[in-house]
Amino acid sequence: MASKPVAFLLADLGVTTSHSRPHTSNDNPFSESHFTILKYRPEFPDRFYSLAEARSFCSEFYDWYNGEHRHSGIGMHTPFNVHHGRAPAIQHARARVLTTAYTAHPERFVRHHPQPPTFPTTT
Repeated sequence: MASKPVAFLLADLGVTTSHSRPHTSNDNPFSESHFTILKYRPEFPDRFYSLAEARSFCSEFYDWYNGEHRHSGIGMHTPFNVHHGRAPAIQHARARVLTTAYTAHPERFVRHHPQPPTFPTTT
């Protein structure tokens, strides 16, 4: 058997190469952020004792993450509201509330008229 580099062996087996940088753990910032939030939740256990326990925990976590947790990268909206097209209406309602607050008490807003967090157009 002739020796060949691992890259050629993997290519022969149909395994595609990754375009991530070597020795860099943060190539996917979305996944890294997601796992950081998961790990640092107060209810995250030290250990899962069964696959069923891990699945149960993750199911509850994903419901919270997508439906309740407001993300700074998407203008303090939930992924559910963004995905289902509710974010523009919520953004408009937030702007109305801030305008009402500014009109009632402009002295509370020293620098400028308050605006809700901006909504990204692309990632």
